[in-house]
Amino acid sequence: MRLVFAGTPEVAVPALEALLASPHDVVGVVTRPDAPSGRGRHLHPSPVAERAAAAGLEVLKPAKARDPEFLARLAEIAPDCCPVVAYGALLPKAALDIPRHGWVNLHFSLLPAWRGAAPVQHAVLNGDDITGATTFQIVEAMDAGPVYGVLTEEIGARDTSGDLLGRLASAGAGLLAATIDGIASGDLEARPQPAEGVSMAPKLTVDDARVDWTAPAMRVDRLVRACTPAPGAWTTFRGERLKLGPVLPADDGPSEPGALLVQRHRVLAGTGSGPVELGEVQPKGKRPMPAEAWARGVRPDDGERLT
Repeated sequence: MRLVFAGTPEVAVPALEALLASPHDVVGVVTRPDAPSGRGRHLHPSPVAERAAAAGLEVLKPAKARDPEFLARLAEIAPDCCPVVAYGALLPKAALDIPRHGWVNLHFSLLPAWRGAAPVQHAVLNGDDITGATTFQIVEAMDAGPVYGVLTEEIGARDTSGDLLGRLASAGAGLLAATIDGIASGDLEARPQPAEGVSMAPKLTVDDARVDWTAPAMRVDRLVRACTPAPGAWTTFRGERLKLGPVLPADDGPSEPGALLVQRHRVLAGTGSGPVELGEVQPKGKRPMPAEAWARGVRPDDGERLT
């Protein structure tokens, strides 16, 4: 089949690689426009755009998927199917109708659970034991289309969203390629999602990522792991933001929420149910560092807290 792949971040690259290695003909890529990144905030192409350019593919970067010029060019390319991984924009019906086999999305949850932009983060945040990936036909309603295939993945006790997403991106690439194979052969039929078990996974914002030290230690642990690497968990110390890497629930330490206890080889912070051991921290304007190195520099006074 002639394919136009749609995707933007690094997590979509393994799927593009799998399709480039498949018997199908990837004839183009749709991705988000170049965006500012790095210290100088210069415009850079997305990871998918960079990989597509290296493969010599035509790269389309519409500001909006409803732009007439984009729709016209996509119709000229005439793909049979458009596989999608984390493209990052809504697709109008005019775009959905162009490929005869539609747009097939690889979504990192077991649909209908965790529909939306941040399924992996919400699975970690809510303490799920199992998650997975789903391929489905895109319809106008968010992540509600009929399902082609699924795979499952255990969530480890110390998994961050980044850890889990990396594994799902790799395994999901194979699922997406197999789905495209099945559609091409006519052996695979999409089945409607169950009406029960729907949950939503909106994007986690920077405000969502602020640690509430009055919450139980387990909740603090899950929040930090869910927000690692993005949007990045944080708190404040002496009025300045302090980014937090994963923490570890501890057996002993301060009982007051946010209270700090500096020991020789570890730094503990109190929560609503018990202490946690801080891992890596990043003060404003500095590189990440072990919490004990940070504490040696700032020397918290007795009674000082994270807020």
